[in-house]
Amino acid sequence: MYDIVIIGGGPGGYASALYAHNFGLKVAMVEKDRVGGTCLLRGCIPAKSWIESAGVFSTVSDAETFGVVVPEPQFSWPKALERKQSVVELIVKGLIGTLKARNVEIIDGYGRIAGPGKVEVEASDGSTTTLDTKNIIVATGSAPASIPGYDIDGTRIVSSDEALDWTEQPGSVAIIGGGVIGCEFASFLAEVGTEVHLFEMESQLVPGMEPEAAKILQRAFRKRKVNTHVGTGVGPATLAEDRVTVPFGDDSVNVDVVLMAVGRRPITSDVGLDSVGIATDRGFIEVDPMTMATSAPGVYAVGDIVAGAPQLAHVAFAEGVAAVTAIATDERAPVDYNAIPMVVYTHPEIAWVGKTEAAATANGLTVQTAEHGMRGIGRAIIQGAVDGTVKVVSEVDGPIVGATVVGHGAGELIHALMYAVGWEALPKEAASFIYAHPTISEAVGETLLAAAGRPLH
Repeated sequence: MYDIVIIGGGPGGYASALYAHNFGLKVAMVEKDRVGGTCLLRGCIPAKSWIESAGVFSTVSDAETFGVVVPEPQFSWPKALERKQSVVELIVKGLIGTLKARNVEIIDGYGRIAGPGKVEVEASDGSTTTLDTKNIIVATGSAPASIPGYDIDGTRIVSSDEALDWTEQPGSVAIIGGGVIGCEFASFLAEVGTEVHLFEMESQLVPGMEPEAAKILQRAFRKRKVNTHVGTGVGPATLAEDRVTVPFGDDSVNVDVVLMAVGRRPITSDVGLDSVGIATDRGFIEVDPMTMATSAPGVYAVGDIVAGAPQLAHVAFAEGVAAVTAIATDERAPVDYNAIPMVVYTHPEIAWVGKTEAAATANGLTVQTAEHGMRGIGRAIIQGAVDGTVKVVSEVDGPIVGATVVGHGAGELIHALMYAVGWEALPKEAASFIYAHPTISEAVGETLLAAAGRPLH
């Protein structure tokens, strides 16, 4: 008898398993593929490895600007692919070692709930085993979505899963979807010389983030010759032997391959939810946000399958902690969904936390904003990274409710503002801390001073 059986070995699953060790619980984790899930195997980690390689290439290409004269660099796609694979393997090996060190039993196979307290595991040879457990955590993750007229075939029309393993650099790509995934691919592919056409139906890139950030990103794409089509839908693709035609409006574009980046769908259709009466909304599972408990006693859900939650690895980590805490102690460790940092790993990077100005206003808050551009920051000028800004949104006579950073290292800088949002700090409280000079983080300090009504520069 296990204390917890976890179905799925991605971020939500393995975080739950690791955290359960703190309470001495007997845990099994069922995984049909490899430990690591989408994030480690087909998402966050491999994508950021490609982005890092492209960033190094861009830096070397621009080296003469900094007084360093080098021969014209060439981007080696095979070498970058090899490095991506080695990074993934290194982290997978480390994760498996950590799980084993914490006595987590990793079971290969496809897991399904087979009734209260029971998980059926189907092995690759078709044989089945039933595990008895006190609690079940469903962490089955998500898969790439598509739209009519764009059936993913893995060759001419692909998802991020296939694109991260391209053995050759595509000459031209049409990316359908200008959200986080689409923009990250557009950024690194354009940097290494691929012709990129990016389509987004909404009125801005990465819908939902601050419009100022979207404008900076679109301007950066324009400089890299990304053909950005915002507020533009596409018609069904036409496939030829060596080309794909993507129609839009009265025009069309011919490319080598189409990358679908229109979001991800939950994997819940064949995991036995009906055996314990768990209802879903478009495949997503409703949970009690205080505990991650589903409507079925003893069954919890975490990660990309949770209704209304951002599909992010760090959110899945926190949800796993919440579920295990509830199981082990009957106490509450809820996820603060209002203070989750979001990062887009484009060049420049974009990160935000809490509410945007528009979202805060729509929620009935009376807000004020403060902003400070990177062009006034000494370290940004030194680094040649002045395309960026910091924006802070706060209630009038109230706390900071949201913030956005655009610029070099935005994904690291956002965490200072995450604390301000999470702790509901007043601008004058957050502005009282000193930022080292010269650093990019001074932009955060300058913006907080402005939000407090006493700007320095």
